[in-house]
Amino acid sequence: MSVTIALTDDIEACRTLRRVVFVDEQGVSETDEIDDLDDVCLHLLAVENDIPVGAARVHITKGLAKIGRVCVLKSHRGTGLGASLIRKALDVSRGKAAQAKLGAQTHAIGFYETLGFTASGPIFDDAGIPHRNMLRDL
Repeated sequence: MSVTIALTDDIEACRTLRRVVFVDEQGVSETDEIDDLDDVCLHLLAVENDIPVGAARVHITKGLAKIGRVCVLKSHRGTGLGASLIRKALDVSRGKAAQAKLGAQTHAIGFYETLGFTASGPIFDDAGIPHRNMLRDL
């Protein structure tokens, strides 16, 4: 697998991936998936052979880098791409924030713990899916 992950201005490619993963696969409503933060976030796009296969975004505010909308196409899950997206998000956040935060779907908490995140606070509902906040120093 030769996947490149880089910052991108191609928000539409990121939204297309998010629609496939969150709306089509997980049943999240389109109105819950799209918000007004895309214009102020840094976007990461994972591409293999010119085809987008994963995405994430980072919203940096008040010393905190909030990583979100992390998605990987089903064909590329289990390859380490999700971890690579998170590591890249952490890399682009260093020097801009002191801490990283994300809202992890509860089934993925263990995955994020392997990347240095610690669960914080109670479980909450986000678009009908249980999540828990996770934090990590940069």
